[in-house]
Amino acid sequence: MRKFAPKETKLYKIKLKKGDKVIVLAGKYKGKTGKVVATQPKANTVTVEGINIIKKHIKPTTQNPGRIQEITKPMHVGKVGIVDPETKKATRIGYVVKDGTKTRIYKSSSKEIK
Repeated sequence: MRKFAPKETKLYKIKLKKGDKVIVLAGKYKGKTGKVVATQPKANTVTVEGINIIKKHIKPTTQNPGRIQEITKPMHVGKVGIVDPETKKATRIGYVVKDGTKTRIYKSSSKEIK
């Protein structure tokens, strides 16, 4: 008999997509901007180019010497916001259905996201 039920993996609805320009709203990199490199819906995180960089120490082996490698780690999706090109500020994403096609819009200006 099992004591605990298996943990279900929840998929979060992330409105950001790869290539979106975002600004960091909280944390060490607050105010910095970058492009979304990847999204992780199971972890509710996004990876932003040049943001949240850590240094990983690689142990030396006989084939290659040890080194310090810089890696971009994912951050929570709530800490970033998409940049509205008109105001250059963070905004939220909304959806509009036109002629049966669903398009993303900036909530602040109601313009379509390209």
